[in-house]
Amino acid sequence: MQLISYITSRVQISQKSIQNTIELLNEDCTVPFIARYRKEKTGNLDEVEIGQIVQLKEQFEAIEKRKTAILKAIEDQNLLTQELKDKIDKIEDLTSLEDLYLPYKKKRKTKAETARKNGLEPLAKMIMSQRVNDLEYTASKYINKEVDSEEKALEGARHIIAEWVNERTDIRNNIRYQLERFATIITKVVKTKKDEEAAQKFKDYFDWEENLSRIPSHRLLAILRAEKEGFIRVKIEIDNERALQKMEDRIIRSHNECADQIELAIADAYKRLLLPSLSTESLNLAKEKADESAIKVFAKNLQQLLLGAPLGEKRILAIDPGFRTGCKIVCLDAQGNLLHNETIFPHAPQRQATEAIKKISSLTDAYKIEAIAIGNGTASRETEQLVKRIHFKNSIEVFVVSEAGASIYSASKIARDEFPNYDVTVRGAISIGRRLADPLAELVKIDAKSIGVGQYQHDVEQSSLKKSLDTVVEHCVNKVGVNINTASASLLSYVSGIGPKLAENIVNYRNEHGAFANRTAIKKVPRLGGKAFEQSAGFLRIKNSSNPLDDSAVHPERYTLVKQMAKDSGNNVIDIIGNTSVLKQLKLQQYVTESYGLPTLQDIIKELEKPGLDPREKAKTFSFNEHIKTIDDIKVGMKLPGIVNNITNFGCFVDIGIKESGLVHVSNLANTFVKDVNEHVSLHQHVEVKVLEVDIVRKRIQLSMAF
Repeated sequence: MQLISYITSRVQISQKSIQNTIELLNEDCTVPFIARYRKEKTGNLDEVEIGQIVQLKEQFEAIEKRKTAILKAIEDQNLLTQELKDKIDKIEDLTSLEDLYLPYKKKRKTKAETARKNGLEPLAKMIMSQRVNDLEYTASKYINKEVDSEEKALEGARHIIAEWVNERTDIRNNIRYQLERFATIITKVVKTKKDEEAAQKFKDYFDWEENLSRIPSHRLLAILRAEKEGFIRVKIEIDNERALQKMEDRIIRSHNECADQIELAIADAYKRLLLPSLSTESLNLAKEKADESAIKVFAKNLQQLLLGAPLGEKRILAIDPGFRTGCKIVCLDAQGNLLHNETIFPHAPQRQATEAIKKISSLTDAYKIEAIAIGNGTASRETEQLVKRIHFKNSIEVFVVSEAGASIYSASKIARDEFPNYDVTVRGAISIGRRLADPLAELVKIDAKSIGVGQYQHDVEQSSLKKSLDTVVEHCVNKVGVNINTASASLLSYVSGIGPKLAENIVNYRNEHGAFANRTAIKKVPRLGGKAFEQSAGFLRIKNSSNPLDDSAVHPERYTLVKQMAKDSGNNVIDIIGNTSVLKQLKLQQYVTESYGLPTLQDIIKELEKPGLDPREKAKTFSFNEHIKTIDDIKVGMKLPGIVNNITNFGCFVDIGIKESGLVHVSNLANTFVKDVNEHVSLHQHVEVKVLEVDIVRKRIQLSMAF
């Protein structure tokens, strides 16, 4: 019950929903499965709410694990009392837990430890009592071969007092409060690095000062990167006099010689122990918040990218453009299989444009091509213009496709396994074509960090980033559903309950035995047991199955229910699929049982109305301004078409058809205040922008959407 109360106190979710969700998680149910198929048990919680429960459960377990370790460490020192144990048991955060443990923590050799060994702890206690008047005489009693004067004795006692002050929870929390409210982050350039070319991108932070609690996440991450690369020094400051005064007010109760010694000890504790430790802690907390903010931005961008509009199962000619090395062409069938590849050289230095046009034209006829995908890298605009000069016999749409991460894929083990007999250029072109057909299926093969959406992804805490991005990929894959007979192992590995090993087993079984005829056949895959089938079946699709429900999100455990619905309406299952008039006449209340209620029944009806409907939009063609080739062609005041290719907390970047993307700062996104950039734009959105400023030297373009 401790876990339940811990979570209940932190989220607005009923205790029953939390308890049932935890039971499902403990039964190894996945978040997508729970959200989709166990709505009655959770009280209709969505994936975000279930994710909060998962996160808080992990936090609680981490705290409990640390408590166990601390209790054992104190017990091993024979210092664990029932009162201390009760105190530890009641703590609900790691910071308070570590503060309580601090006096018992094994320390490296410290000044206080040396003073204790020299027998000065009784003197420190007497000073702290603040009742001794002749300190010099008292200190003289503690002179020995290690302590050769009264001043040395008093100094050693002060070191012990400084440690006591450092270990006081109330003192630490007061300084934490001041750091949280009033801390300033200050940066200074490292003079020897000031003029280095690499330092210029951090020029704004050569001499910077800002309240730590108000600094935007992207700015803090930029500052910390500049510090890491050695261009600036960073420090955290608060009002030292105020902090010291507050400490003295809490500790000093007299006006005698003891007070003078305690004042010195407090100043030493503050400067040597408290401020360095707690200012680092406050900076780390600010970094954690900045990481969290940056990771959220990355996760939102990735979700939009993965759920980007697919063209669908079309025969595609894909081009990976280039100048000197030529343009690599591949022809793919509707399932993305490679049919043909070769290289053309339409641009400088070869300039074989006529031959290239003839080749593309003949290939589109030979392979019945329905669409053309052109990578958006080097020579993209020139290649697009070349293709648009061609008069095709049939209507063929031309798309420019983001190449971000394609080179990572083409050199990866996944690509080598898929196309062992082809080089990286062919694999890259295939990836471009497949991205047009289905961005999700292709992008899951690439490490999400390499896709290049978000801000400072290499500076944030990497395990948190990976966990968040994996969750996003899992959500997107299960939201769309996966055709088990065509999906790659990479795509299958993100299906609820599958994972990498079972994904491999599925592909191997499919290669050996052919396509799965129905969902029941999935159980024949080695090591895919009942639990894995339960978790995954609803997200796996089988086209042309003997059971039409196999190509829907209706879970096999509800097939009997659907048959009963069909029977009650005087139909077969196949007759009610897509038959809105029949489905609307069904009285759902009569099908409610202890196992499932209206939320599940409504989901089933929604799915039967449009079975297997892809929730993504359809791909649309787009054209840049054909007169804009380089940054030199950009003039202030121009209005240009563009595509949003990255979103950050401070605005969005827009591809306007040249090498450099332009920035629409958050202040120029709309004519009203913008709190969340993602509420105004989405990745790959087609927009019109106005040029505000062009800095040719720094290759920067400022744009506006507020006009």
